[in-house]
Amino acid sequence: MDQDNLQFIWQEILSDIATPAGWWQLAIVVVACSVAWAINGALRAYVMRNAPEHWKVGIGGINRVLFPLSTLIFVLFGELAIRSWHHTSLLVLASKLLIAMAAIRLIVYAVRYTSQPSGMLKALESTISGFIWLILALHLSGILPGILNTLETIEFTIGKSKINLLVGLQGLLTVLVTIFIAMWFSRVLENKLMRIDDVNMNLRVVLSKLLRILLIFIALLIALSAVGLDITMLSVFGGALAVGLGFGLQRIASNYVSGFIILLDKSMQIGDVLTIDMHYGVVSDLRTRYLVLRKLDGTQVIIPNEMLIINPVINHSFTDHKARVQMPIQVSYDSDLELAMKLMFDIAQDHPRVLVEPPQTVHVKGFGESGIDLMLTVWIPDPEEGSAALQSEINLKIWQAFKANNISIPFPQREVRILNAQESTVDAGLKKET
Repeated sequence: MDQDNLQFIWQEILSDIATPAGWWQLAIVVVACSVAWAINGALRAYVMRNAPEHWKVGIGGINRVLFPLSTLIFVLFGELAIRSWHHTSLLVLASKLLIAMAAIRLIVYAVRYTSQPSGMLKALESTISGFIWLILALHLSGILPGILNTLETIEFTIGKSKINLLVGLQGLLTVLVTIFIAMWFSRVLENKLMRIDDVNMNLRVVLSKLLRILLIFIALLIALSAVGLDITMLSVFGGALAVGLGFGLQRIASNYVSGFIILLDKSMQIGDVLTIDMHYGVVSDLRTRYLVLRKLDGTQVIIPNEMLIINPVINHSFTDHKARVQMPIQVSYDSDLELAMKLMFDIAQDHPRVLVEPPQTVHVKGFGESGIDLMLTVWIPDPEEGSAALQSEINLKIWQAFKANNISIPFPQREVRILNAQESTVDAGLKKET
């Protein structure tokens, strides 16, 4: 829409205020919004209730643009109906605003779909919405052409090429839009890839990461070519990046390489129970730069992948997910040892978390100073749930069974003997007399 048409539309809107033409246009806008709102609510409830799960992504985007687009359709029909005898400038302006609303909702949904939820994501959504509304407001007010002309007068030189600020901003916007489309497309492919159960989880993660990097790289090349930049300039950038990786970014590069090695050799996977340094927990997320270990107290430890390569890591579920739990118990020498071992065996066997295979065992570990040392060994299928509650429940049952069968648990006892007691008494008396 050129500047002359825009001024004509505003003049018509101002002249139609408090006239039948203005009231007719306003009524059409209100009715179109009401009908579109009702239809949108009914269709959204029906589709989201009956659509397959893998359609929810596309349907989510349609839901956000359904209201402005359906309202736009009704507004256009109203414009055609009254165009013969009334002005329609207000309806034309409403159409522009509805198109902008649909674009904003679709872009914000795409940003939310391609990014992880965070405070920065909300700020990005607000920035995009505000930018689009600002451009539309400048366009409708007639200020935008003057700003564009001013940007064209600001020129600067890059190498041997002279470009103006407007071209530079257009090129930057082209690059951002192209990369964003590549990220959205890679996210769609990643979701489809992660639903393939026949492929190992680590391999799925590796393929999704490589796919995203490849698509972003291709998008960057396309965007640079579209704005007229020489792609051979990337060779210089690549050399500078390699030098940077060799010096200042070597640890970061090492973490990324280590991440791909871990994902490919399947030494650690999501859901594995690990002991890393002093941390014991379950792998909740495995990324190309770091691993997230969820400890049993609910806290999460972020461990760089390089540490997993150069340091020993205990994987309690590498070949088998079940884990062994050992519980040392001591009984006195005058207790019935065989009965104590049988009670311990039966109590462990009755616990719901203890596996039948391999069976629990009770061994005589040795003879201590205060009693006989026994070792109860059980196997559990869910080590990620911890063993503190399990040991507490079994120990309580053993304590109750020992008390009912007169089996005592000894406590350390010490005898203190005082030698030469009489000599010490005589020496003390002499010193007192002196």
